[in-house]
Amino acid sequence: MTTLWDFLLRHGYGLLFAAVLVEQLGAPVPAVPALLVMGALATLGHYSLSIALLVAVTAALAADLVWYQLGRKRGDSVLGFLCRLSLEQDSCVKQTSDRFERWGPATLLIAKFIPGLSTVAPPLAGSAGIAPWRFIVYDAAGSIVWAGAALTLGRIFRHQLEHLIEWLPRLGSGLLLTLAAPLAAWIAWKFWQRERAMRLYRIGRISPDELRSRIDSNLDTWIVDLRSRRSIERSGAKLPGALILDGDNLDVHLKDLPPGAHLVFYCT
Repeated sequence: MTTLWDFLLRHGYGLLFAAVLVEQLGAPVPAVPALLVMGALATLGHYSLSIALLVAVTAALAADLVWYQLGRKRGDSVLGFLCRLSLEQDSCVKQTSDRFERWGPATLLIAKFIPGLSTVAPPLAGSAGIAPWRFIVYDAAGSIVWAGAALTLGRIFRHQLEHLIEWLPRLGSGLLLTLAAPLAAWIAWKFWQRERAMRLYRIGRISPDELRSRIDSNLDTWIVDLRSRRSIERSGAKLPGALILDGDNLDVHLKDLPPGAHLVFYCT
């Protein structure tokens, strides 16, 4: 029996709880591998599948309730904080808000299957004023489906996962590199996408002080609010004189502005 096997057999439930909790709190630590391994170990008779599901759902609910309460108290500002941590922060708030306004609380049923939406959906539910009992019901149902699906996959591929767990310790010091390399490659790819988009569309950032200076100097500057009207209503805040426009039809709305006008867009 390898050291890795011994560690997993001693601390399985604790590791599963920690992995799910940390991921749902927003850390870039995927919990699905832990769920897959637990599904395999439960099928091999080392753990209970039902208890593993309960542990995963409890951890997910605990983390999601934290974000839900923050969303209720702080509104969409929590979304802005979370999306600043995202590698796709320019579209993070807009995409999640659009999904939630289109699907309502049912968004929580599939949120954990969509990267980024999993962490942002709970504070958005709080910001949108979803009743606590409705949030718990939908979030628990979504957590059960998500965790159950991963545990089931672990059960199906238990033999492959068993061989993988036995093989990993043979890598020695290369184990960490093997586990970290895919994550590092994914982050690098996302950064490359972001920088490429910034160059392609020539997106220039402007600070609040620079914007205030332009306005005070009477420069021809138009502020465009790309948030949905429901997001504006939830936040209760709007820059004075800003145009509220639908991001999908910007060309139609902006063609009537004076030629040469400087445009400043914001979505959070």
